[in-house]
Amino acid sequence: MNVPRRLSSLGRMNTLASWAGHLSQARLQDSLPLRWAHVQGVAARARSLAPVLGADADLLEAAAWLHDIGYAPDVAVTGLHALDGARYLRDAQHADAMLCRLVAHHSCAIIEAEERGLADVLSREFEPPPDFLGSALTFCDMTTSPDGEPVPVERRLAEIHHRYGTGHLVSRSIRRATPMILRAVEQVHGRADRTA
Repeated sequence: MNVPRRLSSLGRMNTLASWAGHLSQARLQDSLPLRWAHVQGVAARARSLAPVLGADADLLEAAAWLHDIGYAPDVAVTGLHALDGARYLRDAQHADAMLCRLVAHHSCAIIEAEERGLADVLSREFEPPPDFLGSALTFCDMTTSPDGEPVPVERRLAEIHHRYGTGHLVSRSIRRATPMILRAVEQVHGRADRTA
């Protein structure tokens, strides 16, 4: 097994996240430098949620590092980066099943899977993660700009539409997913406010 076991102790955090960061860097830094910048920002967002996540903080940070690994040229197969990334983590890296589920379903990927005709495949291979963990990863992704800076979710959604254009499959998917993305961001803000 290439992946360290998930740790339940906050005192021994960052083993899984550290491994994930190195793997992500190896796959994205040179081939997709802007994607790498985004991933670093998403991981920083995830790290900031540690007080809210408790024992799941290391897992979420690892998922943040790896959520876009399916864009790597040597990993991309289907065009659905969430599925390609999760398959790579499961099959080549023998990663923790929950980590794979988070990557597979991040940021409402099931909707893009429907647009691509891959929803049955995604659902059959990877069960959705627990609601709050999935929401937390969506929050981290959808409040981080392409260059890794924190941004309001509305600005990130507008940037995606602008980058892809209104008729693009990704824009259609994001438009359909917007209510769920906004709910996820609200859920994380609510939990953080209660924890503070």
